[in-house]
Order: sequence, then C-alpha cells, then structure tokens
Amino acid sequence: MAVVKILVIPGSLRTGSLNARLAAVVAHQFALAGVEATRLSLSDYPLPIYDGDLETRSGVPRNALNLKRMIGSHHGIVFVTPEYNSSLPALLKNAIDWVTRVEERGESKGQVFRERAFAIAAASEGRLGGSRCLAALRLILTGCRATVIPNQLALSFADRAYDDNDRLKNAGDAEALKAMVTQLIDVAQHMM
Repeated sequence: MAVVKILVIPGSLRTGSLNARLAAVVAHQFALAGVEATRLSLSDYPLPIYDGDLETRSGVPRNALNLKRMIGSHHGIVFVTPEYNSSLPALLKNAIDWVTRVEERGESKGQVFRERAFAIAAASEGRLGGSRCLAALRLILTGCRATVIPNQLALSFADRAYDDNDRLKNAGDAEALKAMVTQLIDVAQHMM
C-alpha cells in the first residue's frame, strides 16, 4: 500500500500566528506516525476575492488550479484555522471557494473535496479554542461533500499551550491531537 500523504494548511498568514504554530505541531505529529506531511502557506497561492463575474470573464485563476492540484496530490488534508468573529477567516473561505470552481478534464467541480479525508483544528487564546470556527468550517466542507473526520482539535489558551520544545503541555490536548492524526490516517488509507 502507498504511503499516506497529508497536507497541512494553516488559515493564517500572520507573523507569529498561533495557528501556523499549531500547524507545525500537527505536521510533526504526522511525521512521528510515519506519514509524509507537507505544510504550505496560502501566501504561495494568492487569489482574488471570489467573484462569479470575474470567473466568467477570466476563468479560474492559475493559483486556484495549483492549490487544487496540491490538495489532489495528498490523501488527507488538515485545515488549521483561527477564529474570526465566530467563523473562519476570509483567506481560508476564499481559497475553498476558488478550489471548488476548478474543473479539469475528466473531473467535476469540487471533486477534489469528495475524494479526500479532511481534519480540522483551531487555536485560540480563549477558552473555546476556536470551536465555533470549527463548526462553521465543518459545515462548509460537508457542503462540499467532503469527508470530515469526527475528531478535531480546538486548542484553548494556545498562547501558553506549548513547552520549550514546541510540544503541547496539556495531556488532554496532546491526546486530542494524536486521536485526530490517527483517525485521519485511518480514514485516508480507506479512501485510497
């Protein structure tokens, strides 16, 4: 059986982002599990705000196609996102919207979402750990007919969640991370 490949996508570009930091921890946990993990930055795939008229005039932007292909080259995807006003940031929502518009030969629009397993995680300085955002993201992904695993990680008090080696200090957080990683690997293997 082929080695499972996981793509970790932080939904934040901010310097010092708690979610970019969590994305690094998530990728490391996959590596510890013997899985090939790739982390990317959405800054490498700049996209205009989705506009149907723009799509009609100019087609789908090249970066949407490139991002779709990057997602398509992996068996599982983890979105690690901040919570903005109880929902996900425009950066991540816009990327999802554009990728669902890509239609390559022999594929339907959004097919890449239907053929992969997804996990979701969030980090926040607050006690809810981005859980409201995760509910919104789960709704969006299931609307794209994606398989989103039940286990997720909502990292509360993320500004003080790590030890000096960038490992999660709280045993419950570490167990939630391991459970999410294990479940995504299992579901991704079954979908291969």
